[in-house]
Amino acid sequence: MAKPPSWAALTRLMTWLEPFRSCFGHEAQRQSLRAYLHGLLGDSDRKSMQAMLARVAAPVSYQAFQNFITHSPWDHGALWRSLLAVVPERRGVLILDDTPFLKRGVHSVGVAKQYATTLKQVVDCQVAVTAAWWTGLRGWLVGAELYLPKPWLTPAQRTKAHIPRTVRFQEKWRLAVTLVERVRAAGLQIDAVLADGAYGCTAALRAALDQMHLSYVVGIACDATVFLGTPPVRAPQRTGRRGHPETQPQVVRGTRVWSTAALIAAQPRRHWRQRSWRNGTQPTHRAAFLAVRVTPVVDWRRTRTLGEIWLIAERAVGTTVPSHYYFSNLPVRTSLKRLARLIHHRWAIEQQYQDLKTEMGLDDFEGRTYPGWHHHVALTAVAYGFLQAERRRRSKSTPLTLPQVRAIVQEIFTGLLFITRDRYWNWLQKGREMLPLRI
Repeated sequence: MAKPPSWAALTRLMTWLEPFRSCFGHEAQRQSLRAYLHGLLGDSDRKSMQAMLARVAAPVSYQAFQNFITHSPWDHGALWRSLLAVVPERRGVLILDDTPFLKRGVHSVGVAKQYATTLKQVVDCQVAVTAAWWTGLRGWLVGAELYLPKPWLTPAQRTKAHIPRTVRFQEKWRLAVTLVERVRAAGLQIDAVLADGAYGCTAALRAALDQMHLSYVVGIACDATVFLGTPPVRAPQRTGRRGHPETQPQVVRGTRVWSTAALIAAQPRRHWRQRSWRNGTQPTHRAAFLAVRVTPVVDWRRTRTLGEIWLIAERAVGTTVPSHYYFSNLPVRTSLKRLARLIHHRWAIEQQYQDLKTEMGLDDFEGRTYPGWHHHVALTAVAYGFLQAERRRRSKSTPLTLPQVRAIVQEIFTGLLFITRDRYWNWLQKGREMLPLRI
């Protein structure tokens, strides 16, 4: 008997899933794993459990399906570690960001009135802090943590949402640092860490990246304060302004403190340079950039150590007012062209969020528990990784977009659905018998 046309892709999927089998304690969980992945990769418009289960070729019971996600004790952290171990492209940039999951009710874990970046307003939503791995052609979701506002960490809410006692309140930047540490521990070679102003304005995050000896390019606010270059300092004096001995070096009195916007505005117009970049297969973009070496005031005040970094401004061609500002600790000899390209690698995270939400149902999870949310997001990352691996396999001939490769996988799984379920197979056979009559 001939093998169905879906056999090769299904074999590759089973091979992709093999490293993750050890994350699950018994065969029932592994069957649910395969069913859930089939559902995420399938053609249901919404990735709710019922919709996915209806389109799975070898379904498990709905109760087992639901329990596997919402209550089963398997460790989502182990799944992330396994995914980090099998990412085939081991060198790239790491993009930190967060994304909202809009929710109508207030009962899902982590839901609160928070700023939703997609809507640019405060709404009821969950917020996921994420880490994306970008290689220039493909992106991989390599980490995600649910941000829990403090009201969710009361004993009553912990019981309601099954939040472990070990989970404590952490600011978003701390969750981001944790994700960086995990990626670094997995052995991926991080060329640079990228983040927007919500993270770049946090001096503690930049200090953590410095301590890990990682390069970064991060957005900042236009009112961040800096010294131009390295400010002059003097040794501590025996008697300070208030009569107490000084214990730390001091910046020489009269040294100017600049806002980033004021400093950039004071630079000669001839220092601006136009640079171009390209996001994946999109057309080439161009903007004007200016870079100057500075010392952030907040960094000096926190550590009393002087370290020059880049302040970069960007403005659209033909305009005079900068639209974005950035800090980078890349070496002093780094070219403006490299800085500009790294800045715009952040485009990849927006494209990835769109793919994960529209193609993979990242934000369609309807459960309310803390373990369930993390299980769903980790499994979505595994399914997304399979599609990226398929894109990588096909890139030697004709590069495919993620929607294109997902459409191919959907056709395969739809074929398998017809083959394995009698009612679909009979319907297909009747359709073929009627076809000659139409001709």
